[in-house]
Amino acid sequence: MNDAIYLDNAATSYPKPEQVYQAVDKALRMGASPGRGGYQKALSAERLVFETRELLAELFNAPDSERFVFTANATTAINQALFGLLKPFDRVVTTSIEHNAVSRPLRALQDSNNVDVVKVVADTQSGIVSVDALKEACLAAKTRLLLVNHCSNVFGGIQPIAELGHWCYQQDILFMVDGSQSAGSLPIDFQALQVDLFAAPGHKCLLGPQGTGFLYVAKHLNLIPLIYGGTGANSHSDLPPEELPERLECGTFNLPGLAGLNAALEFLLEVGVQKIRHHELQLLEFLLQGLRRISGVSLYGPAEIENRGAAVSFNIEGCDPAEVGFRLDHEYAISVRVGLQCAPDAHRTIGTYPHGTVRVSPGFFTTEAELQKFLAAVKRIAG
Repeated sequence: MNDAIYLDNAATSYPKPEQVYQAVDKALRMGASPGRGGYQKALSAERLVFETRELLAELFNAPDSERFVFTANATTAINQALFGLLKPFDRVVTTSIEHNAVSRPLRALQDSNNVDVVKVVADTQSGIVSVDALKEACLAAKTRLLLVNHCSNVFGGIQPIAELGHWCYQQDILFMVDGSQSAGSLPIDFQALQVDLFAAPGHKCLLGPQGTGFLYVAKHLNLIPLIYGGTGANSHSDLPPEELPERLECGTFNLPGLAGLNAALEFLLEVGVQKIRHHELQLLEFLLQGLRRISGVSLYGPAEIENRGAAVSFNIEGCDPAEVGFRLDHEYAISVRVGLQCAPDAHRTIGTYPHGTVRVSPGFFTTEAELQKFLAAVKRIAG
């Protein structure tokens, strides 16, 4: 439908900048794979991949672009980090608001390798995890890794990661951040944050295509590869290369996806993340004020708008979230996400398990006019 309103940017951003679509089409017509030949087309493909790493390093103020490992998505990046790092009986401190992309690999490592997983419960109202509680949990026993979701995909709560990186360094604890809902919409400086591992998808706030993502690995870490295969170089050996990024990248690249991500990163750097965040806050204020005026609507997450990302969860008294989502789609052509959003622990924390919530997530290209139509539809459903 031409008049359809898309409000599920926390799942994948839409629309993309026009240059992203053009870059994907151009790469599909390139006819070569990076690292798989010395002819001009293959070298051009390799140059595109290198330039994409350089753009990531610029966006996140990382000291070395070679520490960015390309993956199919954030889930693959998180699995590579956890299975490549943790050893039997290691201890991990994390939170009760993590996505299943974190909870499930940790559960698998707990069951197979006796990894000790400690979940610090977030505040039941705001969804924010106390820094003091995280530190206390880390110091209760020797801890290998602190893993924190930067921004909740359920209710948008932004966790205070700026207060953790330097402290972890002092305590000889590795610090990992899941940036799936923050990379591209919140200012992030890897050197200032002192992150050891950072995972993010390319298709959400970074505005790139699906099938792209990355894992940033600090220089002092040498992860065991999650998968093994051809890397283009070092073909003489049946062992993977020692150096990043080749050590953790094998098989043929998603070149069209990375070309689209390259174009999206150029767009983000040109516009500026601060401007994107400012627009996001304007939309959030408009959206939250409107929802608060509708009788029967319950909102979840931080009261302070500056502590929110662009994911807003709500419920309507007497209405199942699935019914609300169905009616928004079929009666008003408005796309939202309903249910548990792949984060059941987060819903247990805020008291919305097992039915979940209605999640609305505007993006950079969302307008107030679209949100006004959404609010009018919610008001009619609530009434």
